[in-house]
Amino acid sequence: MRMLDLPGPAAGVLPALGLGTWRLGESPARRVAEVAAVRDALAMGWRLLDTAEMYGEGGAEEVVGHALAEALRAGEVRREDIVVVSKVYPHNAGRRGVPAACERSLRRLGLERIDLYLLHWRGSVPLAETVEAMQSLQAAGRIGRWGVSNFDVDDLEELVAAGGADCAANQVWYSLGEQGPGHSLLPWMRAQGMPLMAYSPIDQGSLAAGGELAELARGLGTTPAQLALAWLLDQPGVAAIPKAASTAHLRENLAAAGLQLDAATRAALARVFPPPARKTPLAMI
Repeated sequence: MRMLDLPGPAAGVLPALGLGTWRLGESPARRVAEVAAVRDALAMGWRLLDTAEMYGEGGAEEVVGHALAEALRAGEVRREDIVVVSKVYPHNAGRRGVPAACERSLRRLGLERIDLYLLHWRGSVPLAETVEAMQSLQAAGRIGRWGVSNFDVDDLEELVAAGGADCAANQVWYSLGEQGPGHSLLPWMRAQGMPLMAYSPIDQGSLAAGGELAELARGLGTTPAQLALAWLLDQPGVAAIPKAASTAHLRENLAAAGLQLDAATRAALARVFPPPARKTPLAMI
């Protein structure tokens, strides 16, 4: 698995492909199956697990925590090989709210440390206050690194000016169908050495449904989802976090990490999914 270096004074790496958990933990009736799916992912070799306090109001963190605890007890994985990412609500982003929210997430995850802790999106709390709280958590060892989500260039510039130059990552919606971040945000982040984590990399499954992407994928002997993920993983400084809850989709998505795109395939994808000619507002889910 390709690894991305995290910026800043503390060493750290981020797997280029991770498992998203949005919509997990919302139904007690699905809890056993969801824990089993995450456990399967770990057994297959997935090493980045992305979640948030918002997902299922903590339910997804509980799913991740149960699956990881089972895998650790069974000796199937080592904690130091797993990168766990979670996110704090904007209304919890204050000086007191961040540490309290983090402790709740740690309890649900059953962990002593969250490896990468993100502000889910901007709210009304001043960025300088959130940065101070994140840095305090890092100094206390409760998080490894901190970052943001749904931040555009102007947001990141303001974050740096507020003392947040050690922001380790930014998570945004980026895909073949939603290429806005590629125009100016991704180049800015590359210049800072900051990884972009692409959520909804298959556009919530719509890219896997068929059409011209399916035709291109058939010609390459792969699937549309794999091709969409390979397009992201082919880009320097980009990680992708597709959500999957079935063994078949987990295996399919993981195999995308081994695909290599040639110049002809890149050109064909650009014809079907042309990049934006100008900057556009970030899309959010």
